[in-house]
Amino acid sequence: MKFKKTFLRSKVGQRIFLLFVLCALIPIVSLAILGFTQVTGQLKEQSENRIKGACKDWVMSILEGLTLRENEMKMLASSYEVSFYSSTETSSQEIRTRLKQRFNAIVRISDEGKVIPLIGGILNGPELTQKVKENIISSDKTTILTKNNPGGFSRIFMGIAFDPENQRKEILLAEIKSLHLWYKGAEESYGDEENPLPPGTEFFVLDHEKNLLYSSLPLPVSFPEEVMRDMNVTHSDQFEWGHGGKEYIARSRKVFLPGQFNASGWTIVLGESVRNILLPMKNFRIIFLGIVLMSLWVVLILSIGQIRKSLIPLVKLKEGTQRIAKREFDSRVEVESRDEFGELAGSFNTMAGQLGRQFKALTTMGEIDRAILSALNTEKIVDTVISRMRELFSCVGVSVTVFDSDNGSTGRIYTGESRLYKGRQSREIELQPQHRQMLQDNQETLLLNPDKDPPPYLAPLVRRGSRSFLVLPIFLEKKLRGIVSLGYSNPPHLDQEDLDQSRQLTNQVAVALSNAQLIEDLSKLNWGTLRALARAIDAKSPWTAGHSERGAQIALQIGKKLGLSKDEMDTLNRGALLHDIGKIGIGPEILDKEGKLTKKEIQLMNEHARLGATILSPIAAYAEVIPMVLQHHENFDGTGYPDGLAGENISRGARILAVADRFESLTADRPYRKALDQKIAVEYIKEREGSELDPEIVQAFLEVMGQDK
Repeated sequence: MKFKKTFLRSKVGQRIFLLFVLCALIPIVSLAILGFTQVTGQLKEQSENRIKGACKDWVMSILEGLTLRENEMKMLASSYEVSFYSSTETSSQEIRTRLKQRFNAIVRISDEGKVIPLIGGILNGPELTQKVKENIISSDKTTILTKNNPGGFSRIFMGIAFDPENQRKEILLAEIKSLHLWYKGAEESYGDEENPLPPGTEFFVLDHEKNLLYSSLPLPVSFPEEVMRDMNVTHSDQFEWGHGGKEYIARSRKVFLPGQFNASGWTIVLGESVRNILLPMKNFRIIFLGIVLMSLWVVLILSIGQIRKSLIPLVKLKEGTQRIAKREFDSRVEVESRDEFGELAGSFNTMAGQLGRQFKALTTMGEIDRAILSALNTEKIVDTVISRMRELFSCVGVSVTVFDSDNGSTGRIYTGESRLYKGRQSREIELQPQHRQMLQDNQETLLLNPDKDPPPYLAPLVRRGSRSFLVLPIFLEKKLRGIVSLGYSNPPHLDQEDLDQSRQLTNQVAVALSNAQLIEDLSKLNWGTLRALARAIDAKSPWTAGHSERGAQIALQIGKKLGLSKDEMDTLNRGALLHDIGKIGIGPEILDKEGKLTKKEIQLMNEHARLGATILSPIAAYAEVIPMVLQHHENFDGTGYPDGLAGENISRGARILAVADRFESLTADRPYRKALDQKIAVEYIKEREGSELDPEIVQAFLEVMGQDK
């Protein structure tokens, strides 16, 4: 009762309640469903009874047809004289005509196996083993055989002893015209292509092996496995079956042949399409639908006024929600009714405005977050903050100050472009102690309206017309690392949500700057380690001091001429610094030997390339460097070492190192010779172009040396 009172206090609830009471939809719909169900059930029941009776009649008809053909076969056997055995016809033309209507062919098979055609001829007939022949002759029943015909209906044959008293044991074998067996009078009334079944009814006959003897539907036709299984164990069974997009109610029934014939039983299946069964429902539906529509029309006339009052606001609210789903947050719904729809429209408009502001803020913040956190250097982070925070917080200017990690008082301030300045601007600043303390005391947010002497980190925004500022300090490990400043022409109206969003975004900037600083420090550490390792390698011999670094510079100049990308240049630089790391395993007696090396010493010296690759192999980050270390002594014509590679089978970096390494070695002192003049070394490189050295690399080298051909 309480629920009803609450429901009726609502004006919209009263309209909907009155509408459904007047319409009486529940009785009308219930009556429609009940009537349809009852009539449909009765039609199906009638169809099931009709199919059941038809199956029984058809079984009797088939048995009668087989009996008729059996009698005619026996009459034929008794009406022929011996002269007929030599294909001389003595029976009347009338009997032969009748036999041709019911049989495709009739042959006599002698006891020696000779086949003598009486009417037509049988091709590819059933297999008549000796056992089958003896069974036909000795049995007092007519034998019925079937033979599967792939792609078509199985063929039916009838066999009897030609003369039971004949000691020669001859057989009369006939192939039955199956269509005439299924349909009474088919031989007089129907052609082979006609279907005498009632519309919507289909008929099938299966032999004992469930091969189709006949189907009123085009082949192939199949039945569910469970139905086929039940056919073997039940005398009669009803089932539903689908074929060719149609649903059927079908019944199977056994044709018990062994009682009268020497044969296995058959099964007939008779089905009627559900569409045909429910055909009488067509008129019923039209009449019943007319009654229902008339009732609904009366209800519609009575309730259309109330429906209109409710429908118009609902449509407007629906359209409004669809616009919101398309992110049109500026859309508004106008509803003039003084009920809950009017209140809902007001709430909807308020919600749309809030959603618009929040969605814009979240989208922009998300884009800024992704851009900031994906950047790995300080300047990209700064560019993103300057370009996007102005859009998010509707300010006239943004500046970002980044302080040195070692000295928190000096740093660089970055500002975006304006009417007077194109592109990003930056300059050095130094923070005074009082300004630093002010930021230390307000680590979250700081609102400033300086009349004069603004802090140095606000000076660029002041020059561009800003008078009020939201300052967001960035502290990392309790040290001031940066400042994000937003400038406004007038004091901004910022609520707590705006301040929280600005602080959240600034924290993301702090994380990004920290990551960028870490990446920069790691990069410096990495290159410093590589250079230290290169010097350690070169320091093993006083003759090779600085060789790796000088060779790296030449290789980088060649790589630049070849247009290598930044990543490829970095890999080339690493490979050049580490290409001789394998010399760690070569003794000074070989490295510093003044005279010519022996054959064994040359072999040991040549192993430094393979040894270097082995040393670097555990370091996954240097996987791209290893081919350069291993192959930098391979020759373009395949005469190098350690593997005798040739052409482009040598990595491009190794081909570049081959030129740079040779030139640097030629122009430096060695224990067995003095440094060559640079011109002579260049000529040496030219002479080996296309043989030991890659022509493309040599050409780039010559351009570097200013001796382009």
